[in-house]
Amino acid sequence: MKFVDSASIFVQAGDGGKGCVSFRREKYVPKGGPDGGDGGRGGHVWLRTNPQLTTLLDFKYKNKYIAVRGVHGQGARKTGRDGADIVIDVPCGTIVRNTETQEIIADLTGEDQELLIAKGGKGGRGNQHFATPTRQAPRFAEPGQSGESLTLQMELKLMADVGLVGFPNAGKSTLISVISAAKPKIADYPFTTLVPNLGIVRYEEYKSFVMADIPGIIEGAAEGKGLGLQFLRHIERTKILAILIAADSPDIALEYQTLLGELAKFDEGLLHKPRMVVITKMDIAAEDIEIPVLDTSLAVLPISAVSGQGIKELKDELWREVSGRIRTAEPAEEGVG
Repeated sequence: MKFVDSASIFVQAGDGGKGCVSFRREKYVPKGGPDGGDGGRGGHVWLRTNPQLTTLLDFKYKNKYIAVRGVHGQGARKTGRDGADIVIDVPCGTIVRNTETQEIIADLTGEDQELLIAKGGKGGRGNQHFATPTRQAPRFAEPGQSGESLTLQMELKLMADVGLVGFPNAGKSTLISVISAAKPKIADYPFTTLVPNLGIVRYEEYKSFVMADIPGIIEGAAEGKGLGLQFLRHIERTKILAILIAADSPDIALEYQTLLGELAKFDEGLLHKPRMVVITKMDIAAEDIEIPVLDTSLAVLPISAVSGQGIKELKDELWREVSGRIRTAEPAEEGVG
């Protein structure tokens, strides 16, 4: 499936139905009063998150959503039927903006979260509502109100627990293919990964977490070089960053500092996220390799996705970090002691 993480759509709720002008006419009631019914409400437009979706691709093919109007009122005080609502499914992690004002309307992160994005117009009142002692036969009714309409700019930021960060060919795609069911394209040349990949990592029997692999970062990515800038936003929501550096790098410390520099240029907040360093491709590392001390507070794990070296230890460390973040984020229940 093609990955698309931004889209623009136009939504228009339905207009309300017209109120009816009608008078009661029966055999023995020749001069009955007004009995025009109200018009129905126009259809609303809703957004709803769908955890099965991971892309905004559908909106490249359909970008206009117009709900139907309410049915007009009828005689005998019959109210018109409301217009059917439209529900538009979007992936979890979708940010919705008003294109005209650039105001963020919502950040839809929960599963099956619903948002009323455009209200249908109210139906007009029938002439029965306008009768008074001095005006007993009103020959007018209200038109229906117009439904709301606006153009939305949607931006997707993937929801993942762990974000993989590294230069091209650091082994991110190989790693995610080994420890999850994701099957990204893998080859021995830069920019094999052209779009983000999500993988569910199973841990022990009933535990799991989500890992995101984004295209490799190069120096200058924050200024638009390479592919990193386009997809860096997908690691903004992650709980922990795993910084991957290949064991055959000519300068591991310099590569680490360069990656941190690009993250800071894009968003300094990324530097405040918990992180660990993963030294990949240990199967081709020199026998006398010395891994420099990058930060005394960081876990540094040497692994080989090919031979399996260090994979269990990596999953253990990631789970400790991810599960710890989950626990500390959940408020304690009142009354539990």
